[in-house]
Amino acid sequence: MDDTEIKYVLEAALLAAGRPLTLDSLSELFAKRSRPDKPHLRRVLDMLAADYAGRGIELKEVASGYRIQIKRSMSEWLTPLWEERAPRYSRALLETLALIAYRQPITRGDIEEVRGVAVTTNIVRTLLERGWIRVVGHRDVPGKPAMFGTTREFLDYFGLKKLDDLPPLSEIKDFDNFNVTLDLPELDSQTDLVEDLKIEKTDLAPHSSAEHEALPLTQSDPSDGSAVPESHPESG
Repeated sequence: MDDTEIKYVLEAALLAAGRPLTLDSLSELFAKRSRPDKPHLRRVLDMLAADYAGRGIELKEVASGYRIQIKRSMSEWLTPLWEERAPRYSRALLETLALIAYRQPITRGDIEEVRGVAVTTNIVRTLLERGWIRVVGHRDVPGKPAMFGTTREFLDYFGLKKLDDLPPLSEIKDFDNFNVTLDLPELDSQTDLVEDLKIEKTDLAPHSSAEHEALPLTQSDPSDGSAVPESHPESG
């Protein structure tokens, strides 16, 4: 098969799958004797991405693989196609998610210390049910509080390949830079949260070696979590 034929197969697979596909999954589409290796697949995927330049769709690599998606600039034109409005999340939930994303692993108490208010059970449950966060260990202090980190589903949803792709805190002026897909309510004190994240960074990380030793041996990268059934969000 020439590169054009391979490109057509990859494009059709990505459109039909309805989810991100890894290079291994894409490779399995081809017979063993004519199967392109991974560097070859990446070159063809780059060709496909170039085909979409200047169009309303794009090829995006996220944590779970490659997917074809609409460009963000097209969202306002396509809104009439979506019967249900995108869920709106409370400021408290978004601040909690931002803290977990930038400070993981982090406990509920750590989050409350930065935000200055209690984190409701509804917020934690919503983030867990969305599959955006997971428990990655327990701190070795009285009560053994759970330590939270983000998941692969979080990265996929926000169009990120890895945590390093999050915008630097120094560049964040509001949640529009943090959240690339949600229709967020207007928030009043976004800058205050960013400053808290910067100023108190040394207060919560790194934790003592004893605390790290308490983490289970099976602990994995917080960005590599298993899927959790999606549910309607609750705010707190």
